[in-house]
Amino acid sequence: MTTDRLYIAENEAQLRRLRDLLDRLSDEELAHPMEAGWTVASVLAHMAFWDYRIVTQLDRWGPDGRGAPPTYEEEAADWINDAAKPIFLAIPPSIAARVALEAAEAADRAVAGMSDELLAKNEKTGLIINPVRAEHRAEHLDDLERAFSPH
Repeated sequence: MTTDRLYIAENEAQLRRLRDLLDRLSDEELAHPMEAGWTVASVLAHMAFWDYRIVTQLDRWGPDGRGAPPTYEEEAADWINDAAKPIFLAIPPSIAARVALEAAEAADRAVAGMSDELLAKNEKTGLIINPVRAEHRAEHLDDLERAFSPH
C-alpha cells in the first residue's frame, strides 16, 4: 500500500508563499505590529519554532521510528507560545525572517523524508508529527498578508 504524500506539494506551495512574502517585506514591515502584542517578525519566529520542533522530534524518533517517540499536548501550545513570545519579539526582524524560511525548508525536507513505516507509526500516535506543515504556515501567512492588505 502506498502512502498518500499530497502533503509534500501542499508544503511546497506554502513555502513558496512564505518566500514570496519575505521577498516583498522590508525590515520596517517585518517590525509591523500584529494582534496581541506580536509583530510580523515574532510571528515568523513562532513559525520557525514549531517547524524546528518537527525537525527535532523526527530526528529523535529516527528514520525507522525506533527512537524516542515524540510527545505533544495540544493544551501546552498556548503556554509554550506565551513563554516564547518575549524571546521571539527580541529577535531582530531580518533574522526572524531568515530563520523562518530555513526552518520551513528543514521541516519540509524532514516530513518529505518520512518512510511509509514511520508515517504509519505516526498515524497510530494520532499524528503527533503533523507532516502537513502547510496548515500552520497558511494560517499565519493569511494573518500576515491581511496585515498589509487595504481594508
